[in-house]
Amino acid sequence: MAERPLIEVRDLVKVYKMGGQELRALDGVTLTINHGEFVAIMGSSGSGKSTLMNVIGCLDRPTSGQYFLHGEDVSRMSVNKLAEIRNQLLGFVFQQFNLLARTSALENVELPMIYAGVGARERKKRATEALERVGLGERLDHTPAQLSGGQQQRVAIARALVGRPKVILADEPTGALDSKTSIEVMGLMQELGREGITVVLVTHEADVAAYAARVLTFRDGRVLSDERREPVRAES
Repeated sequence: MAERPLIEVRDLVKVYKMGGQELRALDGVTLTINHGEFVAIMGSSGSGKSTLMNVIGCLDRPTSGQYFLHGEDVSRMSVNKLAEIRNQLLGFVFQQFNLLARTSALENVELPMIYAGVGARERKKRATEALERVGLGERLDHTPAQLSGGQQQRVAIARALVGRPKVILADEPTGALDSKTSIEVMGLMQELGREGITVVLVTHEADVAAYAARVLTFRDGRVLSDERREPVRAES
């Protein structure tokens, strides 16, 4: 029997009501993403790409349609259950690094595990391993102000990894970085993909999407194109 896709959405619709009008942010989206895929989602502002990311990330529910994550129908789960799924299966990386300014890299990475009730010794062990994995094993005690933009984004990626997620959801992760640092971060994303983690990246930049093996282009809440190609190789 073929392995079921890690992410599967069927006829996904998301409608927002604004005043007396309805905005159809997603308009019947159907797609699958397999284990270990590196997928970029592209589209202009208002195309639906960020709405899809929010639904996939269990941050929002669809108006109609179904969303299966790791075999579970999460489209109608309670708020508490969605939070549990996010904690167990998903890691998030954003354009703004969202690090606590006066807190060390190690403590920033430990933070999600505090909420998850992980003990202090295990937290430190896993946070140290995650920072070593992204090349910051020598920077554990540095605060964000002592780190470059690229290093701060690596801390954010380490923080996303400590929960041992199946999926990394990255929303414009290179938007605040220079081109050289962006390539380094994309190299790290490719490395995670080779290790079997599914990476879903939202970007409006074609040169960033080029590092993914599959590019979904959105327009008006629908999938305009779904292209698989040989990705540009980056070095992390």
